[in-house]
Amino acid sequence: MSDANTDGLLGRLAVHYKLVTLDQLNQVTREQARGGGPPLGQLLVAKGIINAAQLEQLMKVQREYLAKQQAAAPKPAPTPAAPTSGPLAGAAAQAVATMAATRRPTVSSTASGGHIQLLTKAVADGASDIHLHAGAPIRYRVHGVLHDVEADPLTRERAESLIMQLLDDAQRAVLNEKGQVDFAYTLDGVGRFRGNAYRQQRGTDCVLRAISEKPPTLQQLGLPASLAKFTNFHQGMVLLTGPAGCGKSSTLAALVNIINEERRDHIITVEDPIEYVHTPKRCSVNQRQAGKHTASFARALRGALREDPDVIALGELRDLETISLALTAAETGHLVLATLHTNNAIRTINRVLGVFPPEQQAQIRTMVSESLRAVVSQRLVPRADGKGRVLALEVLVVNKAVGNLIREDKTFQIRSAMQTGGSQGMVLLDDALRDLVKKGAITLDEAMKHAEEPAKLKGA
Repeated sequence: MSDANTDGLLGRLAVHYKLVTLDQLNQVTREQARGGGPPLGQLLVAKGIINAAQLEQLMKVQREYLAKQQAAAPKPAPTPAAPTSGPLAGAAAQAVATMAATRRPTVSSTASGGHIQLLTKAVADGASDIHLHAGAPIRYRVHGVLHDVEADPLTRERAESLIMQLLDDAQRAVLNEKGQVDFAYTLDGVGRFRGNAYRQQRGTDCVLRAISEKPPTLQQLGLPASLAKFTNFHQGMVLLTGPAGCGKSSTLAALVNIINEERRDHIITVEDPIEYVHTPKRCSVNQRQAGKHTASFARALRGALREDPDVIALGELRDLETISLALTAAETGHLVLATLHTNNAIRTINRVLGVFPPEQQAQIRTMVSESLRAVVSQRLVPRADGKGRVLALEVLVVNKAVGNLIREDKTFQIRSAMQTGGSQGMVLLDDALRDLVKKGAITLDEAMKHAEEPAKLKGA
């Protein structure tokens, strides 16, 4: 039997015993074909996908099969996908199966290069982010702090191997062409991961954000149940804002999930990439990924307006065209939920207004004053006891008075309106921080780091 055939059998065996994924096998065999490299087994070991002991057991099973095939000559035996019964379900096959079944997500096992162990351990450790950087140790972010998972830094080759296991062919092509790619990866029974892979001077890097398999609830996120009232709107725009990593996407998913459970509407989401997967409940839910299912956020939003939506959820308001279309959708009878990278409610409004040219400002201020329903700005602040982080929320409800301030270009006065709007659910970030300090949930020093007016907070 030719080397190509024996390599093919070895590859199918490795996949059958779950030592190698199909994507990994396809990647290695393509590299082997391009470079006329060593046998497949040696390549799998060199890339850290399997170890030498696993290769030895696979080769034993392979030899058992080849011996069985020769004994059956001249009658040709078809090559099976993998020997699973009969004489080949012997000691060697059992050893491979046992080896695969007993792999566990430990620090030492990640050294073999397996992405499954790496991601499973991250979720088990409560990591929000996984950092893979060539020349640095693998690190998990837990409660906002990066921790080394391994003592040794990732080699250039191992970093490349781990990251390529997470990408499909199309994503690898984008990475090679553009030097970076956004993607989502699902590991059944563990969760989903939003990632960005990119090239840098030391090699290929990747940062992954862990996402649960099911959309979270407000309670699970530590958010007040009062936020659910923002899902009662049937027209207008609700913006979820805050710095990167503060949980905006999770809050958006929780609100979409409430609508999915309580209303009978058509929900369209546009994300890059798709994070939480929403199974249709009472609503029809369609999720589109910019760059994969549609060219851009703007193009998807333009198409959505012709697709009879009731609710449109946008992963991010990125540019003038997207913001303009979102305002139009909110003005024409749709509920638009979206996220934006801004630090507080007033800056959010100024950011939305500021992307438009001066000659359109008067018209846009009117549109925003009539369409904007609420702005929720959130921060994750370390707990005083060091056990995780707690959310601090700023909430702006756009009532008639706030709408007038937006229309009259007096957004600087909105803060005063929020101070007197507590009965309508309005909360300033500084007040939320002050309450958390009084409850002992966070320290004064941490509160001052996030406060808009730290001097006033200290003197309170």
